[in-house]
Amino acid sequence: MTNAAQTRALIFTGGRLGDWAPPLIRPGDFLIGADRGALFLIERGFAPHLAVGDFDSIRPDQLAAVREAALECKTFDAADKDWTDTELALREAIARGCRNVVIVGGLGTRFDHSLANVHLLRLAADASVSAALADEHNEIRLLSGPNVCRVEADPRYPNISLLPLTPEASGITLNGFVYPLRNATLRIGMSLGISNRLADPEGTIALGEGQLLVIRSRD
Repeated sequence: MTNAAQTRALIFTGGRLGDWAPPLIRPGDFLIGADRGALFLIERGFAPHLAVGDFDSIRPDQLAAVREAALECKTFDAADKDWTDTELALREAIARGCRNVVIVGGLGTRFDHSLANVHLLRLAADASVSAALADEHNEIRLLSGPNVCRVEADPRYPNISLLPLTPEASGITLNGFVYPLRNATLRIGMSLGISNRLADPEGTIALGEGQLLVIRSRD
């Protein structure tokens, strides 16, 4: 089995998935299917290293197929579990030593689930795990201060927005952006950080204190 501690983990959720998702898989990735996400993987010829969830969104015959194809399957009772299937999958990834996690398809039609999945980035950050949410139109990461991150131009995601996850995020300095900032503070409820773009092939985001969502997107 792939050593999860030494590879990137991809968590395929039961949210909105499509043909855009399988190309995200790289050789050596540790594949986790959360509920219907496990079925999505096996229907496209990928055997999850781990399938996890209550599997209440798939039929018994589909669950049997997941059990047969997955290298490991952990099931939970829907009435007794406290966490969503995606959080169960993330906690499994963290417990197995994964240091880099991408949650695939965690942004969909259910805003409550989408927002909860964004908040899972904080759970990962608290465990010193690099994590991102990715779907057809968005990539979301969490920057915790003090820190500096480099952002390379990517035609898939031309828009870059910054939103605080803490009540405020301060000491924000942007270099290489169309709209630079110098030692700025963003507070929850402000839209100042929405829809920026890179002016150079690479830019930097410096954060002094707080936590900042870095959202790359396209229409």
